[in-house]
Amino acid sequence: MPRLRAVAVFCGSREGADPAFRAAAAALGRGIALGGMRLVYGGGGIGLMRVLADAALAAGGAVTGVMPAFLRRMEVAHPAVADLITTDSMHQRKRIMADLADAFVMLPGGLGTLDETVEILTWRQLGLHAKPVILCDIAGSAAPLAAAVETAIAQGFADAGLRDFLRVVPDAGAALALLAAGGF
Repeated sequence: MPRLRAVAVFCGSREGADPAFRAAAAALGRGIALGGMRLVYGGGGIGLMRVLADAALAAGGAVTGVMPAFLRRMEVAHPAVADLITTDSMHQRKRIMADLADAFVMLPGGLGTLDETVEILTWRQLGLHAKPVILCDIAGSAAPLAAAVETAIAQGFADAGLRDFLRVVPDAGAALALLAAGGF
């Protein structure tokens, strides 16, 4: 498998209640940078997004943020991210992130994180891309989404091959190992 040049990470604009979420975001950001990959993320300067970007930047990594103009008014854009792309919509944000990335990782987050991850999985299922999708199950955070996929398969709404489109891993280290291997 070819070397991955850029990884899109979907994660929360809040840090969440468990300190493990923050630790995972920092480890993933640092690991992406040290692995020589570009971090592509939502561009936020708050929550896990900030922790992720700060860690990548501190490790000397290249970081691209992608943020809709209306979110720039609601969320503070990361002040240290020089490569910040402003979009007109959430859909355009997801499209640009998908175009820039060679793989996707989901860290804990809220509805926006779920939306981004489900859409990228749907695009994979529809054959719009063939890029790895990794769910980091930090403190059980990805278990509900993984269960929803299993339920869709069990109830006949999705083919069992959907399982081949994603990997659920327990932590940032396991995600980084898959990324270093070029995906799965």
